[in-house]
Amino acid sequence: MKIKYHGHAFVEVDTGKHKILLDPFITGNPNCDVKLEDVKCDYVIPTHGHGDNFGDTIELAKRNNATVIAIYELANYCTSQGVNAHPMNIGGAYTFPFGRVKLTIAHHSSSLPDGTYAGDAYGVILTIDGKTFYQAGDTGLFYDMKLIGEMHKVDVACMPIGDDFTMGVDDAVKAVEFVNAATVIPIHYDTFDIIKSDANDFKRKVESIGKKCVIMKPGEVLEF
Repeated sequence: MKIKYHGHAFVEVDTGKHKILLDPFITGNPNCDVKLEDVKCDYVIPTHGHGDNFGDTIELAKRNNATVIAIYELANYCTSQGVNAHPMNIGGAYTFPFGRVKLTIAHHSSSLPDGTYAGDAYGVILTIDGKTFYQAGDTGLFYDMKLIGEMHKVDVACMPIGDDFTMGVDDAVKAVEFVNAATVIPIHYDTFDIIKSDANDFKRKVESIGKKCVIMKPGEVLEF
């Protein structure tokens, strides 16, 4: 599995046969390294309805005839916009052609830019070819992350560190400890002034608890 980072919380997972986009925030993202018209995908998974996460989900799904995987209310919205969508809910899992998707708790709000209710925010666990990737989504720290770590051998996790809207550095370090991920990638920071954060400080603190931290620049790829 390859993970390509595109800035903010936008992550591309490439299985070799399928491309899955999580939180595809391209338009308006000052750190994004790709153009909307150049992105190819088979599935899109937004973690909630906010503009910097739901982003270009509809346009990407239409351009690529891709399927959106989302919580029930958000999936229904996508269907109303003329795209294919598979509805799920927190705690549920489903096996797709590329692998298994499970939605987890995330403590965050969720509405679309026009104010439409978008259901709850959530995290995403992808299990593909024996590897497990956890995208925590926009979230505060919560103790049930320990259950995620106990029930799943997480190879790579993406954790928000930008504070103000999500966890800050210290809470995110505790989240890494709870989830027990082998490798962690910091996301959702530095895109805007209000979420400026020190990724190197996060890296030092993560490594002090015996975990690997990879700070990725937009366009970089991690293979595992």
